[in-house]
Formats: sequence, structure tokens, C-alpha cells
Amino acid sequence: MAARLAVPALLLLLLASSPAAAAGDEGPEKVAVALYYESLCPYSARFVVDRLARVFEDGLLDAVDLTLVPYGNARVHAGGEISCQHGPYECLLNTVEACAIDAWPDLDVHFRFIYCVEDLVVKRQYKEWESCFQKLGLAPEVVTECYKSEQGHKLELKYANQTDALVPPHRYVPWVVVDGQPLLEDYENFEVYVCKAYKGSPPKVCEGLVQPPVALETVVARNGVTYNSGGIELATAEEEGNGQQD
Repeated sequence: MAARLAVPALLLLLLASSPAAAAGDEGPEKVAVALYYESLCPYSARFVVDRLARVFEDGLLDAVDLTLVPYGNARVHAGGEISCQHGPYECLLNTVEACAIDAWPDLDVHFRFIYCVEDLVVKRQYKEWESCFQKLGLAPEVVTECYKSEQGHKLELKYANQTDALVPPHRYVPWVVVDGQPLLEDYENFEVYVCKAYKGSPPKVCEGLVQPPVALETVVARNGVTYNSGGIELATAEEEGNGQQD
């Protein structure tokens, strides 16, 4: 597994890529990529930090229209109350990340923040998530006001509806959809599917990628996802992390 990008390094890559994106022409239509995840799922966190962040350095971002949906296996109960698979702190961070997306619609900005939070999840330091504001030079007020108000709850209900509307329904997280196709257990190879779907001149990174070794419908489940518990109490993120097989 590739070494994780340090937050400052990722920040430099994002800043370097932004002017080019603003100055260039529209070009071919980008490939829609959506990540349905939950903040304290160790597999979701590792995917964001170790895999998804690569698109900001390998040139694939030019071909991708990326959407993040922080809700995952949460559930909405009667009256609108939301419960999360890894407990109340996951509900808090799901809402914080939803508020970040709402406050900073620019992908370069909200992804930097979410990357920072999920990197802390990987390091089991997620309760220090507020340090990401200072690390990235972002004003915390707009996100703080959002997650402490009804606005944050409304955003999570929106993501609940979006997640529940998936066809086929998601069965676990991370759940990655490329060009309308869920990648199931093959989500770590998402770049291959992006390259295949992109109609323009393929980014250079596509040259070194090969087709997945097995068809999506025959992929066998492995210990690299967090399943919908159906209401069963699950281990904490730390305990799940200890059981991961890389």
C-alpha cells in the first residue's frame, strides 16, 4: 500500500493543480466518481488517504468529477434521529465532513479538510480533528456553526436519502461508484474504471494500469470493507483497525 501523503504535501499538490484547472478549456466530459463512506470506518479512512488522494498527484483528477458522501451505514429513525455504525462520534464527524463540503464546495478545499480528518482516523487520533482547521489555514466558524445547528442535521438527512436511493443498494463501505457502476469489492482499482470510461485522451497514469483480474459480479468478499450491521453493535474503529488484513 502506497505511503500516505502528508497533509502539507497534499495541500501543495492541490494548490498547484487549481490554476491549471481554472485556466484550461472544458475538454471531454469527466467521469463521475462517488464515494459513499462513513468517517470512522477504518477501511474508508484508508481508502481516502492511501488511494483516493492519489488522483491529486497522478493527473487523474483532470478526468474525474468526484463526489464524497459521508453517511455510510448510518440509519435514520422515526423522528429523524440518526444513529451511526461506530457510535455518536462517527455521527459527529460525518456531520462535520458534510458541513465542510457544504461550506467549501470547491473539491480542492473540502477534500483537503476531509483528508486531514481521515488521516487522523487512520492514526487513531481522530478526536484531534479540529486541528485540521489550523493545519490548513481554514476558518472553523462556518463548519462549527453548521454541525452544531439544524443545518448539519439537514445535510446528513440529504446524504441519507442519497445513499438509500442507490441502485443496487450499498451493502458496505467504502462503496465506490464509477460512471454509474458500483465497483463492489474491487473499489481499490477505481482508477482502472475511470480510465476505461474516460472519453478524452487518457491521463498518463492510465498507461500503467491493467484491467481488473476478475469480473465485478464474481468478486469474492474480503476483509477490506465495513458491512451494514443491521443494528448489531460493532467494534470501535480502533478495534476494527487492529483486525485489518492488508
